[in-house]
Amino acid sequence: MEGKKSFLLYIDLIHTVNKLPNDKAGELFKHILEYVNDKNPETDDIIIQIAFEPIKQQLKRDLKQWESICERNKINGSKGGRPPNPTKPNKPIGLSGNPDKPKKPDTDKDSDTDKDSVKENKQIPTYQEFKDYSLENSKDIDLEKLELKYKSWVANNWNDGNNKPIKNWKSKILNTIPFLKLEKSKLADDTDY
Repeated sequence: MEGKKSFLLYIDLIHTVNKLPNDKAGELFKHILEYVNDKNPETDDIIIQIAFEPIKQQLKRDLKQWESICERNKINGSKGGRPPNPTKPNKPIGLSGNPDKPKKPDTDKDSDTDKDSVKENKQIPTYQEFKDYSLENSKDIDLEKLELKYKSWVANNWNDGNNKPIKNWKSKILNTIPFLKLEKSKLADDTDY
């Protein structure tokens, strides 16, 4: 294995090694390392011989494959490396150069970067619709928290706290309601007469 700096040890070897006592597993590993370093190890231990034989045969197969790859690379190198590609790659599709009539830039004078046009495409309910739907689904909502949630989504261009667009506000508020519940102390205050 002269010239090699590494070797493959296959993971399915664990099935053999797990059946060996720790001292025999250590001896097997040392035996493998001596073999791949051309030390020609010998052992009288029949367990190590039996465990090592399939590993030895695999190492020989791997070495032959490595040598054939080295030989192939050597031949290719003497020819000047990889031959040029006989078929030239096609030109990229979809690029047609500069357009004859480019689009005109946005001449909008406002500075809100078209947030208002984005809002028009989204289905933003009124606060009353928002509140009514929420109360239909849960009676113990803290209305202050609900209003703050609505205002924060509106101020964030109808995006949630993670800046993701709110596509279905009814579903979104149903998932948010558990976090908008009245605190137990407020519930107790409301029930006292």
